[in-house]
Amino acid sequence: MADDQMTGLVPPLFADVPKSVSFKKLRKRIVRNALQAVDQYGMVDRARTGPPPKWLVCLSGGKDSYGLLAALIDLKWQGALPVELIACNLDQGQPGFPKHVLPEWLDKVGVKYRIETEDTYSIVTEKVPENRTFCSMCSRLRRGILYRIAREEGCEAIVLGHHRDDALETFMMNLIHGGRMAAMPPKLLNDAGDLFVLRPLITCAEDDLAKFAEAMEFPIIPCNLCGSQDGLQRQAMKAMLDEWERKKPGVRQVMAHALATVRPSHLHDPRVFDFAGLALGGTGEDDPNVPF
Repeated sequence: MADDQMTGLVPPLFADVPKSVSFKKLRKRIVRNALQAVDQYGMVDRARTGPPPKWLVCLSGGKDSYGLLAALIDLKWQGALPVELIACNLDQGQPGFPKHVLPEWLDKVGVKYRIETEDTYSIVTEKVPENRTFCSMCSRLRRGILYRIAREEGCEAIVLGHHRDDALETFMMNLIHGGRMAAMPPKLLNDAGDLFVLRPLITCAEDDLAKFAEAMEFPIIPCNLCGSQDGLQRQAMKAMLDEWERKKPGVRQVMAHALATVRPSHLHDPRVFDFAGLALGGTGEDDPNVPF
């Protein structure tokens, strides 16, 4: 990584970052994790020739999406990410939403962007029954709008700021409430087959992103639509994981490693492992961690 003191050579976003060793390590860790995810999950084709692909980077105004955009800009500056970035904020019409914050910040840091205004807030609050969460309908509406914007901008990927802890919370929600084993994919092809959905921060810790956002002094915009509701399943999963982490420090990282270290033969889904095809005399495997 180049010397940050050479401010004439760095993106405006990083011109006045903290000079402390702890911040440099934090920044390096986030950027390194993002690059590893990009390469491990094939998010870019490094053998590609011609114009670089365009990525629509979703910017909500929360710490995670700011961290995502910063990490991608950092990788582009290093020459490690051959893509064109377009930041996109979806103004959902929430009362009191500070419309000026993101455009002013994006202009200041010199990032190309698009602000889209769609009043999904009224639709969600009108259609969702009292005492039910808004998350599912809000997400569906947001997804459709972002797909449209990505196509209009000529992008081949929508990039989201979900991190390791989001993936673990989703896994636990699916396990406990949905009766299935699934988390958040780092790379997904949409139903229409014309757009990728990418999550480069999928191995980054939320605590790192929170510290990074504070150090970078990002202008955080809270989401009042979801944050005002108590008792969400995701909040319960987060509290449970917090308790596990308190009792066994590092358990989140162990669980995250498990998401990438799967033994289909030791689960129970015949769609992902051919149990019926096992035959005596064939190639077997050891079973050291399962009691007899």
